[in-house]
Amino acid sequence: MNAYMAYKVSTETTLPMFRNKLFTVRRRFSDFLGLYEKLSEKHGPNGLIVPPPPEKSILGMTKVKVGKEDSSSADFVERRRGALERYLQRVVNHPLLLQDPDVREFLEKDELPRAVSTQTLSGAGFLKMINKATDAVSKMTIKMNESDAWFEEKLQEVESADQHFRKLHALVESLVVHRKELSLNTANFAKSAAMLELIADYIRLLGAVRGSFDHRIKAWQRWQDAQAMLQKKRETEAKLLWANKPDKLQQAKDEIVEWEARVTQFERDFERVSATVRKEVLRFEVRCETLKIFKYQPAQYVFSIFVYFSPQLIKYWEAFLPEAKAIA
Repeated sequence: MNAYMAYKVSTETTLPMFRNKLFTVRRRFSDFLGLYEKLSEKHGPNGLIVPPPPEKSILGMTKVKVGKEDSSSADFVERRRGALERYLQRVVNHPLLLQDPDVREFLEKDELPRAVSTQTLSGAGFLKMINKATDAVSKMTIKMNESDAWFEEKLQEVESADQHFRKLHALVESLVVHRKELSLNTANFAKSAAMLELIADYIRLLGAVRGSFDHRIKAWQRWQDAQAMLQKKRETEAKLLWANKPDKLQQAKDEIVEWEARVTQFERDFERVSATVRKEVLRFEVRCETLKIFKYQPAQYVFSIFVYFSPQLIKYWEAFLPEAKAIA
């Protein structure tokens, strides 16, 4: 099956870095994934929060490819289009990512090389990928002695917001299913579905934020490992002096100089990544008003969402409760 969908990407700009003020290209979904992969590899280790694209839906895309014309296929195409547009907006709104040549090429170049390394990235789904990454980070044996309380506080805020968004996603998803099955008001269903898409966006974004903290920990670990190796080299030098082995002493001294330089460089790298993560998180907070709501009143926000979007939810639970008690 060679059929695929191409999305029209139109850009209007006055920035001098682009050749034209108005240009249009067509991009496949794999092109969007390829762009994310390139940006993550280049900028992720430096602490930048790289916005993630939407997850791949095999079922939804299969319906489109086989030409099944129904409302669900049209809804899927529109949801994906909107998600890809939000993804690109987040990328170009980032002052550093906008300067990346891969971003400019994505927006300007008529044809891109076929992305061949995105199968694993797109097949499992980004929410599942983020869950696995989160589990991996939580199981890491690295215990960082955090000297800056700001990073610890911000990480706790991000983790708390992530938990609330995941709970909210599950609840809104249940609400969408109820409204779809009961054929409730179309406008209310559309609002709930749109809210579900937005929540999924924020879950992926929060995963990217947590990833920046993870890269900072890795930078710190490289620094610590280099310090440990430097200490071993100094101990080796001391043993050679004690054993009176001048033939090996110069090599030991050279290795000490080499590892001293590495320690200095890795310390600078850690400080640079820390500064970038701090700047990125502050930028994320300024641009993400929803995160601020979760920061100060998470329970009230979740409650208000459901009061606004689902006045029928209480009725559902009241009807379900007697049946649940009977089963118990």
